[in-house]
Amino acid sequence: MRTEVDTLLDQYTRPATGIPAWLDIPDPKGFRPKRKYRTIWISDIHLGTRGCNAALLVDFLRSVQCETLYLVGDIVDGWRLRKGWYWPDAHNEVVRRILKMAHRGTRVVFIAGNHDEMLRDYAGLTFGGVELALEAVHETVDGRKLLVTHGDAFDGVVLYHKWLAFLGDKAYGMLLRANIAFNAVRRRLHMPYWSLSAYMKKKVKNAVQYVCSYEEAVAAEAVSRGFDGVVCGHIHCAEIRQFGGITYYNDGDWVESCTALTEDFEGQIAIIDWVAETGGHASDMTVSELGAPVTAAEAGA
Repeated sequence: MRTEVDTLLDQYTRPATGIPAWLDIPDPKGFRPKRKYRTIWISDIHLGTRGCNAALLVDFLRSVQCETLYLVGDIVDGWRLRKGWYWPDAHNEVVRRILKMAHRGTRVVFIAGNHDEMLRDYAGLTFGGVELALEAVHETVDGRKLLVTHGDAFDGVVLYHKWLAFLGDKAYGMLLRANIAFNAVRRRLHMPYWSLSAYMKKKVKNAVQYVCSYEEAVAAEAVSRGFDGVVCGHIHCAEIRQFGGITYYNDGDWVESCTALTEDFEGQIAIIDWVAETGGHASDMTVSELGAPVTAAEAGA
């Protein structure tokens, strides 16, 4: 005899394959046409934290289509989740959107970072169509070989003084909480998203020196291993720079800058600044589905 549970399961799962039915749900009618790319790189989403700009990321993912999507580390923030659980519906929607892309034919490669380092033990496995890896090699249309790595291995603070990294992470977390409260006030005044934390980082001399040293270290690794370039994340600073014959690419983050790297079908790689393109506002359809953004009161919780 069939139970109510069986009936509910039928609504959400296709019996022939066992694949959740929501993977086949079409995008809402009237949604803007998708931009098509050969490759997209995103990193440092930090799902599980209040600083994650999930609504803007969902808005971006709904707007694009690609052959390969690289998730270049720190997609889930295990460091924060160990301290306390925070996982709103908007974070579920990010995961759903990525799995939906994989289901529809996009190759999705997840490079584990330091904040989701618990996944590194599973490198080489595939779940839900997502490939787990420690690093990857990407070949562009024009034949250039790029090393794809999160980048924390080149961060001396994380690598050699992990306790100091956690201390820095705590201070950085305070800055991000201030950023959330600051933008909650801006939303009430009908002003677009603007990253206080990113602005402060750019103004601090030591932070600027650290970023430059990090970029040089990553580029040097690419040179030593015979690559034409390197794509990384980790420092939340989107950048394309030339170091001799090596091109350094950083895809930024979805906590402060909300940026991604894209490769078109001619091999040109560019940075997309989603805040600049949208004015700091997700589409009305995205906001209505995911609910209201985090408020100042919630940010201090």
